[in-house]
Amino acid sequence: MNNPNPIEAGADFAFSFTFADRLAKALRVASVSVEEMADALGVSRTTISNYTSGRTTPSRLQVREWAARTGAPVTWLEAGTHETPAATRGRTGVSTTLPGLDSNQEPAG
Repeated sequence: MNNPNPIEAGADFAFSFTFADRLAKALRVASVSVEEMADALGVSRTTISNYTSGRTTPSRLQVREWAARTGAPVTWLEAGTHETPAATRGRTGVSTTLPGLDSNQEPAG
């Protein structure tokens, strides 16, 4: 098996997260259990496990509910990016309502 060295492969490899990774990270950071999310979405715990492992993909409506339950922005869950609307920025241009993310995609601060 050929496992690339993340440092040799560059930052794109070392710090990229899949959609499934972001779903799992959102659950973990928000301290939402698999069972709680399964109940919220009306699916089984196995289905949530399939989403967080990348075996299957939730619907757009389920992603929106995931975001609502975890506090993660929908755009971050779907694409790994997030633009803070200007209306939520303080004088410094930094969001006053949404947490920033560090290089490990964890809430900064």
